[in-house]
Amino acid sequence: MIPDRATLLRRGITLERVTVGYNAVEGAIAIGAGVVAGSVALTGFGVDSVIEVTSGVLLLWRLRAELGSAPLGETVERRASRGAGALLLGLAAYILLEAGRDLFTGARPDVSALGMALTAVSLIVMPLLARAKLATAAALGSRALRADAHETIVCAWLSLTTLVGLGLNASFGWWWADPLAALAMLPLIIREGLEAWRGEEE
Repeated sequence: MIPDRATLLRRGITLERVTVGYNAVEGAIAIGAGVVAGSVALTGFGVDSVIEVTSGVLLLWRLRAELGSAPLGETVERRASRGAGALLLGLAAYILLEAGRDLFTGARPDVSALGMALTAVSLIVMPLLARAKLATAAALGSRALRADAHETIVCAWLSLTTLVGLGLNASFGWWWADPLAALAMLPLIIREGLEAWRGEEE
């Protein structure tokens, strides 16, 4: 039996509540640990979590707007989608500036066991959350929810690259692996940000 639209909207709202709650905790821990360790990848990962929180709040607004009223017009959908895209592009700019600075100055991050544990957990949680969001977005025909799901996918890949960068620095002292891990995510972040801003669908 195919769920009705109200049920799908409630499912989307639940997914966004999980997104906001998890990423609020994740972002606070990652930014704190990243600043202490001097890790641009870990700090960028934390900033991405903050963006996920903001995007989640936007999507809660979008989904509740439709659930509590008549069928949603394109205006709210477009605004939510563009907001998600703008946040992704802002993250790309931050990573480019911070990682470029660290490579230029040779800033060496400290080892962060907390950061490695956090990114390992997120590497499990984020793909599961993204998969559920994509399925719900497809059922609703929501570009905004799809864009938010791709931000969650970006977060999952950032978990992997951040974990690799932190691990290489901890194991071999390869300080440059940290900013390179952050820069490796830029193509995906920029692509998804532009698609969300333009309101494009696959």
